[in-house]
This record gives sequence, C-alpha cells and structure tokens, in this order.
Amino acid sequence: MIFAAGLGTRLKPLTDSRPKALIEVGGQPLLKRVILKLRDAGFTRIVVNVHHLAGQIVDYLQANGNFGLDIRISDESSRLLDTGGGIKKALHFFDPSSPILIHNVDIVSNVDLSSFYARAAQNDATLLVSDRQTKRYLLFDDDMLLDGWTNIETGEVRSPYPGIRPETLHRYAFSGIHVFSPFLAPCLMEMPEKFSIIDFYLRWCADYPFRGFVQPDLRLIDVGKMDTLAQAEQQLSQMEG
Repeated sequence: MIFAAGLGTRLKPLTDSRPKALIEVGGQPLLKRVILKLRDAGFTRIVVNVHHLAGQIVDYLQANGNFGLDIRISDESSRLLDTGGGIKKALHFFDPSSPILIHNVDIVSNVDLSSFYARAAQNDATLLVSDRQTKRYLLFDDDMLLDGWTNIETGEVRSPYPGIRPETLHRYAFSGIHVFSPFLAPCLMEMPEKFSIIDFYLRWCADYPFRGFVQPDLRLIDVGKMDTLAQAEQQLSQMEG
C-alpha cells in the first residue's frame, strides 16, 4: 500500500496545484518511484490511497497503464483518514493471509523491499527504523520490540508501560516503511475511523510483538518538505549510483 493521500502542506506552494505524490524528484514523480521500486521487488497488487487532488493521481495511473500492475484506489476524497484509518479503510483490498507492505509516497531509500518483506513477514508488524536525528523517536527494548515513543524536544513520552524510562531503551526514527499483518485486523476494528498508525502501534504493542528493524547501510530521503526537496535531487544520484 502506498500512502499518497496527504495534503502535502509542507511542500506548498508546489502542492497547491499538484498532489504530493506527483511532485517530481530526480525527473520522476514520487509515486512512480515507489511503484517501480515495489514492482522490482516482486509486488503485483498495489493499493494507493488518495485525497488531495485525487483525480490527478487516478488520471496519472490510467495514463501509464498502471505500470502493468493491479493497482487499486482507496478513495479518501470525502475525509482524510490518517495513516491508520487509511489501512483500515483499504483492508478489504488485501489477501487476508498475506502481510501488507506499507510505504509513504514521499520516502526514497535504498532499502531492499523484497528482503525486508521476507524478514518482516515473521512478525505481527515490523517497522523499518534508522539511527538518524529527529525530534520524535520510537523506543525499543534489547530485542527490538516496540515499547513506546518520545518527543525529545518536549519531553513527552507515550507508552502502554507505566514508568517507562526512555534513557534505558534504544531510540530510532521511523522510516515510513513497515509491514502489517492482517492478523491484526480485529485490533484495527477497535480503533476510530481516523487515527495514526503510530497511535495504533503504541496502543497494541504491549499485547503483540511489533519489532523494529535497522538496516545498517540505510540511506533514506524524506522528500515531504521544501528544505529537503532540493537536497534530495543531489542525494538521489549518489544513493542510486
């Protein structure tokens, strides 16, 4: 599943007339980059959720013959459902016996999606994380099981475990790429219509093993902000070289 429904407010004014998914980096729309990466990894069915300027994305996919894939549209035009709500709404598109790989449209990386998916399929959920600087971190124990979340700028800590001490845990940044088991569908049904997938993981991590995975040589670009868009053009050629 590709999350392409965001408003792209951090990329204004570019997204005033184009959805974030169709913003180009390195000469290609972000959506095309992710689709081709998924196709190269062996995926044949992709669900793309849409909201802001949704018609442009639908038209783009049709004009490109869906890149030879079975691409389904999860239409959130009437209401943006956030990342967790987006998965919940699209659940009927997926094989209930196969884990779902989820990829933010504005993430460009060198991750081997085929290898990550094969590894991640062993867990209820696996989050690709990295040791990079950010304000918000996921917290993991020594077995890389998710225990909580923290904002180091505000000091806020969220966890189902009372008295959690962030300084005793491993701190990693979420990459926007994860694998979600359909086994968790009943838990999704207990969540509201609109919610963040991180809220979901924090709500259920004490009941189910959600594991983080660190790819040591991970190179990742978040192209969702104006200040990183220009950097991405330069970094992309190095990363793909």
